[in-house]
Amino acid sequence: MQRKISVSTLTLTLTLTLAILSTFISSAPLAAVESEHESRLACSEFSQAGLRDCLAAKASESESKLEHAERDAAVTLSRWDEDDRYVRSAQNNLVQANRAFRHYRATQCGLIASLTGGAAGNAHDIGQLACAASLNTARADDLRNATSSLPPR
Repeated sequence: MQRKISVSTLTLTLTLTLAILSTFISSAPLAAVESEHESRLACSEFSQAGLRDCLAAKASESESKLEHAERDAAVTLSRWDEDDRYVRSAQNNLVQANRAFRHYRATQCGLIASLTGGAAGNAHDIGQLACAASLNTARADDLRNATSSLPPR
């Protein structure tokens, strides 16, 4: 029995396959994501208070980049040349994934901060801020990689 495949099904399959492949192929961002340790090293020339302020600036900058990447992903999805039901599904999943990421980040960075135990000074903030900067940057890169190859209408 010969099975006929519609053009829209074939197009959808090809688009999704290419999107998945491009995510894996381009999963290494153009600029390497700065790890928590690297963030701390980059700010290590400062006193503990200065280190905290430097990491707070990195976390704030990374949050702005993440918000920009989330907006760009939403715009890309709204312009995606795909059947509306798949666009809506992807848009809903993006909203849910963004919410889940923020929950994960809060929990993970809370863990990192708690691992400083009874450390004095800004140690809890330093761990939390370095963690947030690293996770935000990685998430922004992931969003760009996942949506960059979607064909516009």
